[in-house]
Amino acid sequence: MIIAIESASTDISLAIAHPDGTLLGRVGWTSDRRQGHEVLPRLLELLAGHGQPITDVGAVAVGIGPGSFTGLRVGMSLAKGLALALRVPIVGLPSLPAWLDAEPDAAAALGRAGARESYLLLRGEAAPRIVDHDELPPGIRDRPVVAPAELATALGLGATRPPHRAAAALAAAAARRLGDTPAGDDLARLEPAYLRAPRGIGQLPHAEAG
Repeated sequence: MIIAIESASTDISLAIAHPDGTLLGRVGWTSDRRQGHEVLPRLLELLAGHGQPITDVGAVAVGIGPGSFTGLRVGMSLAKGLALALRVPIVGLPSLPAWLDAEPDAAAALGRAGARESYLLLRGEAAPRIVDHDELPPGIRDRPVVAPAELATALGLGATRPPHRAAAALAAAAARRLGDTPAGDDLARLEPAYLRAPRGIGQLPHAEAG
């Protein structure tokens, strides 16, 4: 079984899946910024609700961002702790592509990057970029977009849906990755990808953060 954790925003999702990525169950919710207190209890509830003991976990998938500094740290810490304790592979995957995979009709994924900026990934683009809210692509406010609820409200976005199904997409992507690389990622070196240092942090951790 694969556990997937996506916590790059205040809209969090968890999923459990068969080793081939077939979904067993998922849950998504809007957090009030208490991610550190919510994620593990919700995960245990999800496992119990589907009759899956945590000892049956064979791999852990986690979204690496970019996104909320706090949210990503919470998800990464839990994912690493589970992988270490259970002695199973861990797979880190970019968050915004998973948001789009989970919502096939969405034109873009938007995550908060600051008071006036967002991480933007347009469908078909290879990587996200940071954009000022006044410089969003024309028409994006009226097209289907995946974005956390608090950002959708702040920007007055129209046909928006939160990334509550993103963890299921992470689990499927992790299954494909593990098929090619059964050992997964290096547990010690895996870190969130912030695109830039969070406010008050002088340097990005490790080279992987980009």
